[in-house]
Amino acid sequence: MELILKQDVQNLGFKDDVVTVKAGYGRNFLIPQGFAQMATPSAKKVLAENLKQRAFKEQKIVNEAKATAEALKALEIKLTAKAGGEKLFGSVTNADIAEALEKAGQPIDRKFITSGIVKRTGKYSASIRLHRDVIVDLPYEIVAEQEK
Repeated sequence: MELILKQDVQNLGFKDDVVTVKAGYGRNFLIPQGFAQMATPSAKKVLAENLKQRAFKEQKIVNEAKATAEALKALEIKLTAKAGGEKLFGSVTNADIAEALEKAGQPIDRKFITSGIVKRTGKYSASIRLHRDVIVDLPYEIVAEQEK
């Protein structure tokens, strides 16, 4: 079953992609949730016309995302967390990284950050998707909080 995605669906595709999925997944989940529509010939023509008109605007968005990526590469993120030795009491997640980026002046939504759950001190890397064409690897370090 061919569908046109109305918005980004993780592990499937981005907005305005034409994807092929199993009929049950499309009919019972994607279409009722408003994530996709049927890819009829007329819908494909409308999509092609919209993509042509949007190409110029898209280039501006990509350029902004690249500028943000350069700014992120210049940042040095250090997260402090309570730890016993190397092991953290709790964990560091995408939300913590997003909070640190916001404090550094680069607000990024946590759902665009992929790092996993980290439970030890050390140096790690998070992947940040600013645009479908612009993905940045952000190195960060987790250090133990100093006792007073």
